[in-house]
Amino acid sequence: MAQKIIIDTDPGQDDAVAILLALASPELELLGLTVVAGNVPLERTLQNALTVCELGGRPDLPVHAGCDRPLKGALVTAEHVHGASGLDGIELPAPTMQPAPGHAVDFIIETLRREPARSVTLVAIGPLTNIATAFERAPDIIPRLRRIVLMGGAWSDLGNVTPAAEFNIHVDPEAAALVFGSGAEIVVLPLDATHRALTSRDWTEAMRQTGPVGRAVASWTSFYERFDRAKYGAGGAPLHDPCAVAWLIAPDLFSGRRVNVEIETEGRLTRGMTVVDWWEVTGRPPNALFIREVDRDGLFRLLSTRIASLDRNPAP
Repeated sequence: MAQKIIIDTDPGQDDAVAILLALASPELELLGLTVVAGNVPLERTLQNALTVCELGGRPDLPVHAGCDRPLKGALVTAEHVHGASGLDGIELPAPTMQPAPGHAVDFIIETLRREPARSVTLVAIGPLTNIATAFERAPDIIPRLRRIVLMGGAWSDLGNVTPAAEFNIHVDPEAAALVFGSGAEIVVLPLDATHRALTSRDWTEAMRQTGPVGRAVASWTSFYERFDRAKYGAGGAPLHDPCAVAWLIAPDLFSGRRVNVEIETEGRLTRGMTVVDWWEVTGRPPNALFIREVDRDGLFRLLSTRIASLDRNPAP
């Protein structure tokens, strides 16, 4: 039986690839997308989510607009990485599908109350504002969750937006602290793992040949690579968010351990830091499976096969 999921997202080129991977995977039943401000403001992330659904042949999928700012403070965005649109790299037609009515937070709450207990996974690949707001408003949904699989945080790789903080956690540390303290089962795909999931020129060019979907993926990743090549001297770009979806499909590609993770919300230099008790020195109980290793070649074989299938078998 397919795993029921909701993807909470702020597209973002790597978010877009993650959504397409989910759409191409029969192991997953995507119930809808909930959209949050993050990589770019909400108006753009919503437009991008609709565009990706149409590209993937799913104009019927519910896409709900959510929170347009973090729980506290001003929104931090990443146009310097993703471009002004958030999906720079290829010009795609404006979507004709419309957002689903109702707020993303209400969709999360209503879906978790409606579906059988412990049957729905939240795949969080943006700031955690929507999910934290849902938990605050309706704490009864927390034990109904199967799990949260999230891309965010770091331990040994530290930060990518400050010296201490990864972007998704940095944008809304208070939301992240609430989610990690909720008691929900959590799987974390941090920079430690995702920085190993680097694209290559051969992979990008192979994707470009599969058809319209593969061509979009190749164009997005080619644009996205420029930032990591300049910043890290890397040979490719890390596909952060697809790792969260891939963990659900093929968890054997990943390894980590259960540890305690806390979120720093007050530090002058460390706000947004994921404090990972890898060596069990605090005595705090584990609250997350923290992934540190990924089979990079296996991951990209999975991505290649699934994305190509969208071009071979376009939805009607």
